[in-house]
Amino acid sequence: MSFLRFFLTSVTVAIAVSLAAPAFAEDLRSGGKLLLTNGIATVEGSSGGGLASWSLIAGNATKDGIGGSAHITLVELPDYRLDTQGVAIGLFDRVELSYARQNLNTKSIGAALGLGFGYSLNQDVYGAKIRLAGDVIYGDPHMPQIAVGVQHKRNLDGQVARAVGAAETNGTDFYVSATKLFLAQSILANATVRYTKANQGGLLGFGGDQKDARALQFEGSVAYQFSRKFVVGGEYRTKPDNLGIAREDDWFDLFAAYAINRNLTVAGAYVDLGSIATADNQRGAFLSLRASF
Repeated sequence: MSFLRFFLTSVTVAIAVSLAAPAFAEDLRSGGKLLLTNGIATVEGSSGGGLASWSLIAGNATKDGIGGSAHITLVELPDYRLDTQGVAIGLFDRVELSYARQNLNTKSIGAALGLGFGYSLNQDVYGAKIRLAGDVIYGDPHMPQIAVGVQHKRNLDGQVARAVGAAETNGTDFYVSATKLFLAQSILANATVRYTKANQGGLLGFGGDQKDARALQFEGSVAYQFSRKFVVGGEYRTKPDNLGIAREDDWFDLFAAYAINRNLTVAGAYVDLGSIATADNQRGAFLSLRASF
């Protein structure tokens, strides 16, 4: 609970700052980042691509302001549907605090496993990220923006996670991200190393009968910016494989994101999540809408 108290306290302080000085708060809300340079929301609520966390900070504000965002995301697969909703606050383009609620609808798989048709697995993800060095656009053209982050995940269906062999129902991921937009080439590149033992991102618990220790996993993203408003790209994310009865595959996507205006971004993708809880070939569509200020 200490992480949750820290998160809620930080959010309260951020809100209090913006309310304490209305004139200054107006400047903070105006934003100043270039379009799409705060990314979209990942399925875990942090700023990045759809599947991979990046070093970007939520919101439109630069180092002189406080920004934020809210998102809703749907991932429709043959045997599952993942819904996520969340919010994030960006403090002076330096610190990001995020929260996301994940709901995994098991459709007919739930009935086959004795859980009931459409049974939903739920998880809360509390995140914090701090930018350590570099800038995604400015400064040394070869120096990326580097950030470290933490995501504390609380599985709300622990009995199911235990039933499939998970060692724990709550867990914490740690990651380091490096992101750079090469303006001359209109290419964005990102590399993230995650230290985790989450099964299917934590929706099936943490650790298992095969392995019960954190391991380093890689998340890579490359995108091409066709215009200030439109970008396409792909992501690859490796996954641990801790459960004997539920093989876990790496994740892959091909995505496109469009900035409707400074405050609204829509993203769509083809996603391949491999095998999820005995169901193979989980390929489908990703759709996300993010509002930023």
